[in-house]
Amino acid sequence: MDFKQLRSFVAVADCGSFTQAAAKLYASQPTVSAHIHQLEDELHEPLFLRTTKSLAITPRGRELYAYAVHVLDLKDQLLSSWAADENTIRLGASTIPSSYILPEILPPYRALHPKSVFSVFQSDSAGVLAGLRAGHFSLGFTGAEDGSGDLAFTPFFRDHMVLIAPNTAHFRRLFSENVSTRELLQTEPLLLREAGSGSQKCADTYLQAEQLDAASLHVTARLGDPQSIKNLVAAGLGISILSGKAVEGDDFKGKLLVRPLTGTGTQRNLYLVWRKNEALREQTRSFIEFVLQFYAEKE
Repeated sequence: MDFKQLRSFVAVADCGSFTQAAAKLYASQPTVSAHIHQLEDELHEPLFLRTTKSLAITPRGRELYAYAVHVLDLKDQLLSSWAADENTIRLGASTIPSSYILPEILPPYRALHPKSVFSVFQSDSAGVLAGLRAGHFSLGFTGAEDGSGDLAFTPFFRDHMVLIAPNTAHFRRLFSENVSTRELLQTEPLLLREAGSGSQKCADTYLQAEQLDAASLHVTARLGDPQSIKNLVAAGLGISILSGKAVEGDDFKGKLLVRPLTGTGTQRNLYLVWRKNEALREQTRSFIEFVLQFYAEKE
């Protein structure tokens, strides 16, 4: 039993004629007849009662008809879904890439590939890696890599960490007097990212290199996204260590003071990540090549 046989059977049942069914299917009448005979032989049941003047479906034929229509409908749905998915690129992106990288690259890529459709899952870096391993999407953007061997990590952008502070008289004075970053971190209220964030892992490395224990600092809040942190810093809640990409040319100019950081943990890569054992689809490979070239040209 195959789809062609079932489609011929449904057509004959709908048309009440082998001749009309063949015309509907753009097939020959002998081909349609052969399909029906093959089904009857396999099922050991007559599906139609034939006379020289009429054609009637048998009770077993009516039973098969309901199942055949359902099976063919499911097949058509599957093929339709796959056809639509041919242009879909499924991504997972951590906070910095989803907020500041994707807005840079999706519009120009789609200008070159207007049929492309993007499905984007957003989480922190740890969540993106978990989703990638679970097969929820084929390509991830993260701000951190792990030591596992099941994922391929390809760096595409070099990010630089910065210290941000509210643009107030107090902090303008501290910055103008070149008060050290270490002293600012020891004395001022501090806002940090959540633990699974690639940015926070970088910040933690920096704090450890400066021999600053996060538990001894004046941490006033931990937040899941840099936009909330920038809002709260601009409002005067404290200072923070953030991705330089997150404060690059945004609408917080004039509201924030920004100081580049130097030393261990102040630079990190953003990565494209995919499963090593998966054969990536053509549109995903094309998108990876575009991203790598896009940022290579910016260096």
